[in-house]
Order: sequence, then structure tokens, then C-alpha cells
Amino acid sequence: MLDQGAPAQNLARPVPASPGAGARLMRRKPVERLVAEGGQGEGGSLRRSLGLWQLTMISIGATLGTGIFVVLGEAVPKAGPAVTLSFVIAGLTALFSALSYAELAGTIPVSGSSYSYAYATMGELIAWVCGWCLILEYGVSVAAVAVGWGEYLNELLDGTIGVTIPAALSAPPGDGGVFNLPALIVVLLAMAFLMGGARESARANTIMVCVKIAALVLFCAVGIQGFRSGNYDHFMPLGMAGVSAAGATLFFSYIGFDAASTAGEEAKNAQRDLPRAIMLSLVVVTVLYVLVAAVAVGAKPWRRFGDSEAALAQIMREVTGQTFWGTLLAACAVVAIASVVLTVLYGQTRILFAMSRDGLVPRVFAKVHPRTGTPRANTLIVSLFCGVLAAAVPLGQLADATSIGTLFAFALVNVAVVVLRRTRPTMHRTFRVPLSPVLPALGLVLCLWMMGSLSAVTWVVFGVWMAAGLVFYFVYGYRRSRLATPERSTTPGGPAAADQ
Repeated sequence: MLDQGAPAQNLARPVPASPGAGARLMRRKPVERLVAEGGQGEGGSLRRSLGLWQLTMISIGATLGTGIFVVLGEAVPKAGPAVTLSFVIAGLTALFSALSYAELAGTIPVSGSSYSYAYATMGELIAWVCGWCLILEYGVSVAAVAVGWGEYLNELLDGTIGVTIPAALSAPPGDGGVFNLPALIVVLLAMAFLMGGARESARANTIMVCVKIAALVLFCAVGIQGFRSGNYDHFMPLGMAGVSAAGATLFFSYIGFDAASTAGEEAKNAQRDLPRAIMLSLVVVTVLYVLVAAVAVGAKPWRRFGDSEAALAQIMREVTGQTFWGTLLAACAVVAIASVVLTVLYGQTRILFAMSRDGLVPRVFAKVHPRTGTPRANTLIVSLFCGVLAAAVPLGQLADATSIGTLFAFALVNVAVVVLRRTRPTMHRTFRVPLSPVLPALGLVLCLWMMGSLSAVTWVVFGVWMAAGLVFYFVYGYRRSRLATPERSTTPGGPAAADQ
């Protein structure tokens, strides 16, 4: 029954209609709120301690080494001597996406990278899909690089003490082994560095990056002595399809600049330094990749590249006829690849940190240790997952799975930069993509083209991964999102900016 004493105006007041399911899926997080919540986590805050030099080293550290030290042996059999062209195509694809990343990183300097950019421009569901792709991209790439680290560790042990780790403990099932122990070890070592804090991890990474650049310069100086022009006969034996297939695999090697954007909440001047770090690192990495690939193919017939992930160390040994140079390169590679594991693992934890702060994944990933200013529980969980994955799954499958997740996320970033230009044209931008929307459109097309070059098995894995992600979102994140209800819109420890 109606309360007879209720005022008439209360009876006539309309009840606000709740937004429909479609509107809830498209809810966007305002840029101002994303920036205001930067660094805030459960129980503490991330510390702003990284400058331009450290950000550039993080970007180079996550990129340089993966394609040359590890995946080159997988890509050359697909493209032949034209693998150098594959590196250029992958680099151009990365460049177009890097331009979009640079603009968005300077506009929305937060830890979530393309996940946060999508949240601000295309809504929660697309942001979740992007974040889920980033989890695939970063988590699987850590595992893939760790597998290659074990190959070079064996080369180093063989060249120094004449002992190698038994195949049963140095290769995953399907590659002749039972458990890849070295891959697990390098992930756990990276975890130990990250537990100490962002500044300490950045210092260690800078040293390792200098070592890897020196190693690649040394390889070029020695490898050029074995250069044979005849190795470039039949430059494109497998046609353009082979070049594009190798390029899609090698795109896995260019995800490092994305890692720089995940440091947005720990950078001293993120809006100024992130765009510069992204572009500078991509130029340095692309030049070195193409140079080293050209020397490697000139020094070794392309048909002999499929027998080992430690291809560069073998070339050094074959060219000189001595074990010393190959052993030295293997030692440098052990340090260099460890830096990739360190920086990519860092990026994975920061993306999950941002997603957890938004309520889309469990809160444990946003907890910050008050002494070190790092998400320790997050780092522990991610490291154990990636370590087990590295120990149990073959390299080729990991690299292709990473590539498709990366390409999809980059495609969304190219769309996001155009959307934000149209919806917020007056927003301050420290970097602007030239010839927009033409260049972002080219970046989008190239990403989709390279995705189409990947195998059917990779697409099946990607489809299963995305289906699992959507199930998780609708079971967990859809209702727990901090944008779902007003009372959940406040981040613990951070400001409660009103939704727009």
C-alpha cells in the first residue's frame, strides 16, 4: 500500500532509468580520472623515479635481443635471405603504431598502456579485450624469451667448462625435454630484481642493455669476415608470403616500446619523456636488427638456421674457427636476454596493476608494498605463471601467440588515437601523430595484414584465449568494475573523480 502521508511530489518523481547492458559495456573512463589515479594502489603508491634515460633503456631492454638472439633462427627458414626485408616490414608496422603510442603516452601517462587508452576512448569492453591481449603479449613473451635464454646458457656452459644441461632439464615437452629449468630460473631472477623497486630494476637493466649493444656490435665486426655474397642468391625463395610470415613472427621482437608506456606512473615527467623514449628506442632497435640480420644471413646459408635458437653464437664460432668468440657472445646473450625478461615482466605487472585498480581483475594485483613502492604480490604471481609457462611450452608456439596478441593491441591503439582526436580535440598533447588519420590508418591495416599471415593454429589459440577472457570479464569484471556503481568508483588511496 502507498504511504498516505507521503508528499504528492515524491509520488510523481520519476525514477532514473538504469543504463542498459550495451551502455554499461561502452562506459568510458575519463582521461582526467585516469591521470588523477596514477600511481595509486591498494595500501600505497608507486614511486616516480624514472627519467628519459631510464625509460629509453626500459624500452630498448624489452625490445633489443629478442628477435636477434632468439627468434632469428625461427624466422630465417620462413623468408630465406629476405628476412632482412621482414625486419624492415615489421619495423615499419611497429613505427606506425609507435607514433600512436607516443601521442597517447604523452596525453594519458598511466601504467595501463593501450588498455588505459582504449578505456578512455572506446569503452570498457574494448579496454578489457585490449588488456586481455596485453596479458597474452607480455606474459607469453616473457616465457618465449626465457626459453631462448636457456639455449645461450647451454652454449656458455659448453664453451667454458665443457658441460651442458641435460635435454630433459633444458627443453620443454615437445622439444625433446621434460622441463626447461633454465627458463624458470631466469624468470625468478628477474622477479627478484623487480621486488627491490623500479629504480633498482632500471639500474640493472641499463647495465644489461649496454652489454647487449656491445655484443651485437662485436658480432657484426666478427661476422662480416665470413660474409659470402652467394648466400643472398635467390633472395626471396619462399616469395612474399614467406617474407610476411617471417615479419609477423619477428613483430614479436618490437614490443619493447610498449613496455616503456607501462612505466607512465613511475616516470618523473611522463608527458615529456615517454614519447621521446618510445621513438628513440624504436630507431635504435630497428637499425641494429637489420644490420645484424644482414650480417648473419651473409655468414651462414639460410637453410641451416633452423637447428638452434643460439644462432649468433654458432655463426661466431663457425666464422672464426674458435670457440672463444662464440662463448663470449653467448655470455653477452645470457645477460642481454635476461634484460628482456626483466623489462617485459615489469610491463606485465604494471598492466595488471592498472586493470586491478579499475576492478576488472582481483585486487591483489593492485597491492603496493609500502617500503619498496612495488606491487610485490602481483610480481610474485605473474613471475610464477610465466616461469612455469616457459618451462613447459616450445618457443615457436610462444612467439606466434605473442605476435597475434601484440598486433591486435596495436591495432586498437591506432584506432584510439583517432577517436581521442575527434572526441577531445582541444586536449593538450606533447606529441602529435603527423598526417593523422592517414598514418594511424596505415598502422591499423599493417597490423591486420600481419595478423592474417599467422598460422591457423595461432588463430585458434588466440580465439580460445579471447573466449576465455570474455567469460572471465562477464563473470568477474563486468559487475566489479569501479565504474559499475557510484560507491565503487573511488580507488582506495586515490581521488574519486566524478564520471563524465
